[in-house]
Order: sequence, then C-alpha cells, then structure tokens
Amino acid sequence: MIIWLNGTFGAGKTTTAKAVTSVLPDSRLFDTEKVGEMLWHVLGVPDRDFQDFPPWRGLVVETARQVLDHVGGTLVVTQTVLVESYWREIHDGLTRAGIPVHHVLLHTDRDTLVERIETDSKPESVGARQWRLDHLTDYERALPWLRREAREIDTTDVLPSRVAEAVLRGLPTG
Repeated sequence: MIIWLNGTFGAGKTTTAKAVTSVLPDSRLFDTEKVGEMLWHVLGVPDRDFQDFPPWRGLVVETARQVLDHVGGTLVVTQTVLVESYWREIHDGLTRAGIPVHHVLLHTDRDTLVERIETDSKPESVGARQWRLDHLTDYERALPWLRREAREIDTTDVLPSRVAEAVLRGLPTG
C-alpha cells in the first residue's frame, strides 16, 4: 500500500510522514525526489521540474512496486504533484501494479504556508525558499483537481500527531 501525502511546500508532508511511519508498523518513507535527482545525472537539470521527465513518473511506479515486492508493508510518499496528468499517470501505474494508493491532500491557507516556508530553518530549505513561494500559485490552481482526487486534511494549527491520526483514520482496516 502507498500513502501519498500531497500538498504544497509547508503543508506538513514531511512532518506528517515521520509521525505516520513512527506508529504504522512495516511502513517506510519513499522519497521520490531521489528518483528525480538520479535523473539529473542522466538527463541534466530540467527546465522547470524533474517531474516533467516522463522517466521520473515511470520510475516512481516501478521503484515503488519493486520495493513493496521486496519488503512489503506500506510506503509513505511525501511528494507535491500539481500536474493532474502526471498524477493520473502515477496513480494508474500503481493501480495496474496492484498497489492500493491512498492519496491525501494536506492543506492550509496561504498565509500559514508563507509563514511556514519563510521560517523553515533547515539548510536545504533556506536556498529553496523563493522557489517554494513562487509555486504557491501553481498549488492554488491545482486545488480543484487535488480536492477531487484526494482526501483533504486541514493542517492549520493542528499538531503533526493529530494530522497523522487523521491520515491513518482514513485507511481501510483489516
């Protein structure tokens, strides 16, 4: 099974994923950005985003399939996907591979997102701050299809442990 945490930068995907994997047995993080970084070495730095490389989408599906075949359990993915056709390609590929996908949209208002992005002190976040802020409009444009395709959880003023509980409550039991 895959729990795909979608939402823009600052929505709480990474923090929530850590909380989910700390309580969900046999779960592990799957950082699909590493697949994109690997492709940079082969295809070069993309004009806009590594998600624009068709091999990224196929490799995400195949990597997830092989990892789950090898270790089982649940993969928790923290990846912003704002292009509906890219999401459809990934989702359909995982479905064809027999992998259940639980797509969760972590959402908060723009002011909260800006505050979280601007106060993120992790070294890798400081350099990416403007890039993340620049993508808020893309996120807002994607919200209609994201809300159709995913179960939305509001992360505004909610403790990460509570967000994780909400993610887990939406999973099938048994």
